[in-house]
Amino acid sequence: MSTQTDDELLFQDEAPAPAGTDTGCAVGPNGAWKILVVDDEAEVHDVTKLVLSGFTYKGRPLKFLAAYTGREARELLAANPDIAVILLDVVMEENDTGLKLVQYIREEMKNHFVRIILRTGQPGQAPEERVIIEYDINDYKEKTELTAQKLITTIVSALRTSCDIATIEANRRGLEKIIEASENIFELQSLEKFSTGVLTQITAILSLHKNAIVCQASGFAAVNHKGQFNILAATGEFQPHIRKNVEDVLPTEVHALLVKAVKDRTSLFFDGRRYIGYFCSRNGSESVIYLEGCLPLSDLDRQLVEIFFANVSIAFDNLHLNKEVEDTQREIIHTLGETIEWRSHETGNHVRRVAEYIYILARKYGLPDPEAELLRLAAPMHDVGKLGIPDSVLNKPGLLTPEEVVLIQTHPAIGYEILKSSQRPMLKAAATISLHHHERYDGTGYPSGLKGEDIHVYGRLAAVADVFDALMSDRIYRPAWPVDQVAGHFKKERGKHFDPRMTDILLENLEAFLSIRKAYHD
Repeated sequence: MSTQTDDELLFQDEAPAPAGTDTGCAVGPNGAWKILVVDDEAEVHDVTKLVLSGFTYKGRPLKFLAAYTGREARELLAANPDIAVILLDVVMEENDTGLKLVQYIREEMKNHFVRIILRTGQPGQAPEERVIIEYDINDYKEKTELTAQKLITTIVSALRTSCDIATIEANRRGLEKIIEASENIFELQSLEKFSTGVLTQITAILSLHKNAIVCQASGFAAVNHKGQFNILAATGEFQPHIRKNVEDVLPTEVHALLVKAVKDRTSLFFDGRRYIGYFCSRNGSESVIYLEGCLPLSDLDRQLVEIFFANVSIAFDNLHLNKEVEDTQREIIHTLGETIEWRSHETGNHVRRVAEYIYILARKYGLPDPEAELLRLAAPMHDVGKLGIPDSVLNKPGLLTPEEVVLIQTHPAIGYEILKSSQRPMLKAAATISLHHHERYDGTGYPSGLKGEDIHVYGRLAAVADVFDALMSDRIYRPAWPVDQVAGHFKKERGKHFDPRMTDILLENLEAFLSIRKAYHD
C-alpha cells in the first residue's frame, strides 16, 4: 500500500503548457482518447485530470477512466478494448499489483497495442532497470519527477506511438486481404476482396478518419455497362451501398466531379478533404476511388497515391485477365452444350437454364459456393454423350424400339469416356454429371442402376434440374407440361426418381426456378 508521503504526485511550479493540438489532423470519428488511470490514491486521479483537462491531441480530447485496484482495472480493460494509454501505479493492494496487471494485459489479454506508463512513488519496490527489462512497459516514471509539462510530454509521446502502431496494424490488415485475394484468385469474390484490401491500404496511407469507397467499372463487360460505376467495396457511411451505382449514392456535385475525372482521365483533389482517384488498366478497365473525410494531402501524399494506384492497376490487369479466361471458357462450354441440344432439336437455352438450376440446388443443398460455381460451369456438358448417338435415333418423333432405347441409354457412358481423361476440375465434374444424371434414386436408372446416395451428388442435382426443364419445355415428341403438372410429377417421384431432399428444395423454391426460366426463355 502506498503512503501519502512517498506516493504523492508532485508538480513543480511552471508556465502552463500549451494544448497538444496537431494542426495536421482533424477530430476523428472514434471520439476521445481513452486514458486509464490505475492508482489507489484518489488525489492522484484528481491531479492527473486537473493537469490534462482541456488537453487535446490530433484534435481529439482525453477521456479518463479510473481504477483504484487491479481488479477494477481488469474490468475496465475488458469493457474498453480501445484504451490508448494506461498510467499505472505499482504498489496498490499488493506490492506488485501493477506488475501483475502488466503481465495480465500482455500475456492473457494479448493486448500489445495499449501504451503502459508505470508511475511509482516507491521506486525501491520496483527498480527501474529490472522492471524495464522484465516487463513489457513503454515508460517508467517516478511520481516525484512528473511535473505537469513532463506528464503532458509523456502522454503525447505515448499517443503518438499508439497512432503509429494503429497505422502499421491497418497496413497489415490491408496486406492480408490482398494476399487472401491473390491466393483465391479464381473465386467469384476475388475482385471484391482485392478491392477491399486496396481500400484498407489507401485509407491507412492517408490516415483517413471517416469514409472511403472503391468503385470498379464493369470492365469485364465494358460494352454492357459503359459509364456505370458500381461500388465494389466500401467502408463507413458507404458500407450499405455496395453494388449500387455511384450516381445513386453520391451528391450531385460530387458525382459531377467524378464524371469529370473519368472524362479527363485524371485524379482530382478538392475541398481540401476529398479525393477522386482515376486509373485505367492496360486492358481498358477503368477504376475510381473516392475518399472523403481525409486530411489535406501533401505533394508527397499525392505522389504516394499515384504510385500506389499504378501498382494496383497491374494487379487488376491480372484479375481481369483471369476473369476473361474464365468467361471465355464458360462461353465455349455453353456453346458446345447448345450445339449438342440443337442437334437433338432441343432449345439451346436448355443448358443455360440447367446450369442456373443446378447452382441454386447446390447452394441450398449445402455445397460451398466455389463448388456450386464449378457445377454451374460444368452442367452444360451433361448431354455431351449424345454426340455418339445417330440422328435417326436422337430425333425420332415416335416411340423408340427396345434396341434404340438401349442405344440411347449409352449416352451417359459415352459422355463420361469423352471427358474422364481431363485433369481440369470443371471437366472432371462434367464427366461425373454426364455419367450419373440418368440414374434414379430407387436404383432403376441407367447406365449402372445405382441407388440412393451411391449416385454422386452431382448426378442427383443434375437429374432434378434436367428433368424439370425438360418437362417445362416443348419436345419433338410432346408439348411442354404446365407448372402444376410438373410439380405433381416431382411429388410423385420423390424418393423414386429423385433425391427427396433435392425434390423438396425444388418445390420450396419453385418461383426462383420459374424466374430463371423466364430470364432464359426460348
